Amino acid sequence: MRGWLAVLLVAVLAAAFVGPAAADDYPTRPITMIVPFPAGGATDTLARFLGERLNAALKQPVVIENVGGAAGSLGVGRAVRAAADGYTLSIGTSTTHMLTGGLYALPFDLLHDLDPVILIGSEPLLIVGRKDLPADDLRQLIAWLKANPDKASVGIAGVGATGHLAGVALQKETGTQFQFVPYRGNGPAMQDLVAGQIDAMIEPASNFRALVGAGSIKTFAVTSKARSPSWPNVPTADEAGLPGYSASLWYGLWVPKGTSKDIIAQLNAAMVQILASPQVKQRFAELGIQVSPLHQQSPEALRAYQKEETERWWPIIKASGIKVE
Repeated sequence: MRGWLAVLLVAVLAAAFVGPAAADDYPTRPITMIVPFPAGGATDTLARFLGERLNAALKQPVVIENVGGAAGSLGVGRAVRAAADGYTLSIGTSTTHMLTGGLYALPFDLLHDLDPVILIGSEPLLIVGRKDLPADDLRQLIAWLKANPDKASVGIAGVGATGHLAGVALQKETGTQFQFVPYRGNGPAMQDLVAGQIDAMIEPASNFRALVGAGSIKTFAVTSKARSPSWPNVPTADEAGLPGYSASLWYGLWVPKGTSKDIIAQLNAAMVQILASPQVKQRFAELGIQVSPLHQQSPEALRAYQKEETERWWPIIKASGIKVE
């Protein structure tokens, strides 16, 4: 009996020793970063760019795994079920890691089944209209919408997408009513906007860079709280006559719940260093993404922001009665 107890004691002590040592030695093998979208999209592009730099910082390969489907929830679910050992990262957006919780009955809890690492950055939306729309600024656009209830059409990249909810919030803030026209992505919607088949869109600003440069559409406002460095000549909604209206597509990094705090701290430190690089900031500017302020780059700040955004957008989703397939 004593021999058995001695063996058990040694095993317990060994386990206690191995845990911290594993965190101290981390990482010792390749890391997988799950992207909840197919290859080639904006999140995938960002993930591959950051993965290369994490590779250099952590001295281990970062393998991108694209798991698309169900508005990103399949990829997030895969991360939730992964081992909490620091070798699976979950990169995503406000859509995949916040909005889907209000749109779908998910088999996991977005706020509690993943541990936050860092708020990477955000991209404002741009309120735009067809070139011959009878409005030249946001105040005139709102007045035109009020004068033509239920006649205006706003293209969206899908039911429940960021632009759709931003449009619902715009209706609520201005007391206007207009029709949403869902498309399979922003590309077809922008084609119809240029052709005059729809009146307006509210989508991530980087989508419209070429069209704005060509003078093919009108711009009314960015939805960030401050002017975007990528769009310095476009006023914010606050400046353009709609105080308090804001919305953005933001990006974050998470790990499975229960991952060692030491590993999370190591991943966070690597990402903070990466985001401080002038080369990274330049590339983000090219992608239309603003690096999150340093005071928002802690795991705790991402958790608080995710909760704040949930408390803002989920009631809007429920009140609007949005139904997704």
